[in-house]
This record gives sequence, structure tokens and C-alpha cells, in this order.
Amino acid sequence: MTTALLYALGAVVLLVGLAISIALHEVGHMYPAKKFGAKVTQYFVGFGRTLWSTKRGETEYGVKAFPLGGFVKIQGMLPPNPGDEPSVVRKSNTGMLTQLAFDARSAEYEHVAPEDEPRLFYRLVWWKKAIVMAGGPAVNLAIAFVLFAAVFLTIGASMATTTVAVVSDCAIPSAEAGRKCAADDPVAPAKQADLQPGDTIMSFNGTEVTSWDQLSRAIRANGDAPATIGYERDGSSESVTVNTSVEARTSLDDPDKVENVGFLGVAPTRGYERQDVGFVFTTMGDMTVQTIKAIGSLPEKMVEVTKAAFGAERGQDTPMSPVGASRVAGEITSDDETTVTDKVYSVTLMLASLNLFVGLFNLIPLLPLDGGHIAGALWEGIRNGWARLRRRPIPGPVDVATMLPVAYAVGAVLLVMGVILVYVDIVNPVRLS
Repeated sequence: MTTALLYALGAVVLLVGLAISIALHEVGHMYPAKKFGAKVTQYFVGFGRTLWSTKRGETEYGVKAFPLGGFVKIQGMLPPNPGDEPSVVRKSNTGMLTQLAFDARSAEYEHVAPEDEPRLFYRLVWWKKAIVMAGGPAVNLAIAFVLFAAVFLTIGASMATTTVAVVSDCAIPSAEAGRKCAADDPVAPAKQADLQPGDTIMSFNGTEVTSWDQLSRAIRANGDAPATIGYERDGSSESVTVNTSVEARTSLDDPDKVENVGFLGVAPTRGYERQDVGFVFTTMGDMTVQTIKAIGSLPEKMVEVTKAAFGAERGQDTPMSPVGASRVAGEITSDDETTVTDKVYSVTLMLASLNLFVGLFNLIPLLPLDGGHIAGALWEGIRNGWARLRRRPIPGPVDVATMLPVAYAVGAVLLVMGVILVYVDIVNPVRLS
């Protein structure tokens, strides 16, 4: 295949994967809603003009023009005005915020027939509402787990090995990483020791080396002391003693910290090692923590992205839209220096990470995100349970319509963010090299 075809293949695979993930996310809402007896009138993948639809039973299924999104229409998401039955929600209101809620209720019940009233969503008990709204994010998290497992249990995890890939010619401070060696830069200890790419380090100061992480920590702890390195070259065992130097390097345990540590001047090759299910859980747990931190830093990162729209340098750790993600996938699959296994590994992990992000992002307790509805259902359960304990009248369903102004504000912010990300991904995209 040509580079252009490989690029297109990677982009299409990622976009199709995202579209399928979105479709399954909506199934995660629709399936429990139907099981609990709520009436689902529409299931659509995408937004905008309808390209195709068909009706099965009481539900219309279809695809719209812009497939990167979707929705399920469950009747009765909003309760009627206090004191009104659903079929008579027609009273006028005063005040802008009150009017917003009134208009939303009117639209909600415009097509509700009297026989549908027992099946309205707001009539479900609180825990059923929570399950319906958590179903979508739960599906994304399940997809992420399945994709991580598929990669780590078959291909394996990409691990740094103890085989040398690169030997540095000189010692360059981490703050100046990327520049070439200068005449006054000290020669790297590995260069002095005549270590070569392909050498496999077997021991360090008499201790057997079993992993790159172990070796790296041993080198760092050695300071500027002598180090006896046992290695294997072309099937023969060799040994050399050289003083490691001390250089400023990023801490292995705290990426925001720089410390003076021992330096040898070798970089490892990477290989795949098959893992077990425990590794999948551990890795997904670590990535969940990282993703939550990334979501927390999203406002700050969006400032960087906005600056990039006006020509500033785009950081590789800035958020991307589906357009940007597909471009990165295209770069991965069109890279001539990577194997087919590398391409499958990288694109699959990318899709898994995107599902993890979508699942966690949707759990933010703000409308119109799923987390906002979940929070309302949980509050309803707490409030009604407290009333029962105090033997007071049950307050009934939480009126999420009162939070519609927040939903509109959050929706507007998300829309603006989406437009900015798509624009910057076109004019100043994230590049792998």
C-alpha cells in the first residue's frame, strides 16, 4: 500500500471505531430503559439531517449526517410542572429561567399520549434512572477494558528491554534535550566503555539485571561512582568498568521534578511481552487516574490550544478532536519504520484511551452530561430515603428542569471547545514528529 492509502486507512479505522463506540454508548442507555419499561421513541447515531431511518416497534432507529455523536429519546425525562398532569403542561410562566424550564417541559410532553404516562422516565425509581444514565459511560469503560485486554493478552505490552538501542555520544542536560553534541560536552560513560547498540546488559555492579526499570534505577543511584557492567554481545559475555557521571534528569517517580542522578548514556530497545488480566486491570486503573487528572487540567490545556490557533506552538499533550485523533492515527499507520504489529498496537490503544476518556468525561456531575442525570437520581434517592426515615411525605422525583440553565451553559462551552479543537486540529495539528 502507498503511504497515502495507509494514512487514510488509519484515519478511517479510528473514526469508524469511534462511531461504533458512540453507537454502543447509546445502546447502553436504551437497553436498560426498555428493560425498565420506559418508552424509547428514537435511537440515532449522529446529528443533523437524517440520512436513513427505520421504525421497529415504537422506536425509530437511524443515522444522521454527522456520525460523531448520537442520542436516545426517552419520553418523560423531565417531570411535569408541580401540580400538573403530563397531559396538561400548558401553563404560562414568568421569568427567563422559569420560562426555559416551561418551554422544555412543553416540548418534552408535546407527543406524550395519555397511555404513555405510566412509562415516563421521571416515574422510574431513582436507582433505575441511575442505571439507565450510567449505562452509556459504562459501555465506553467496558469497550476500553476489552480493547486493552485484546492488546495486552495477545500482542503484549510494549516494554523497555535491557538490550541497548542507542549509545549517547555525550552527556546533554535534560533542559537542552534534542540538541546535538557540542565540543565541550563530556563524553557519555557508555561511549567511553565502548558499549554498542545490540548489547544486552546482564548485570550492574554484580547484581543480575532483569528489567530496564531496575537497571535505570541502579544507574541513577550510582552517582559518579565506578560501575561494573556485565553484558552479552554476539553470544559472548563481556564486562567493563566505567564511572557513571551525574546529570540533571526528570525524576522517575515525579515527572514534575528534576534531580541530579547517575548517568550512563544508553537507551533501550522496546519489545512486546504478553501480560495477564491483572496487568490489564492495573494499567487501566493507572490510566483512569491519569485521565481524571487530564480532565481536571482541561481548562488550562484549552488555553494552550486557543493560543495554538493563533500560531503558538502546539503541545503534544494538548486535547484533540476526532479530526485530530484521526490524523494521528493516519500518521501511525503510514510510518514506514514501524511494523504492522506496532501500528495495530498503537491505534488500538489509542481507541481504548479515547473510550476511557469519553466514559469518564460523561460521568462529570453536570448537565447535559450523563453524570448530571446520575447525580440527580442519586440525590433523589438520598432525599426520598431521608424523608422515609423521618416519616415525612416523599418529595418525589428530582426536577432536573431547574438545572437547564446550567445545562445550556455547559452545552455552549462544550460546543465552543469542540469548534476550537476541530479548527486547531486542521491548521495546527498535533504531530508525532
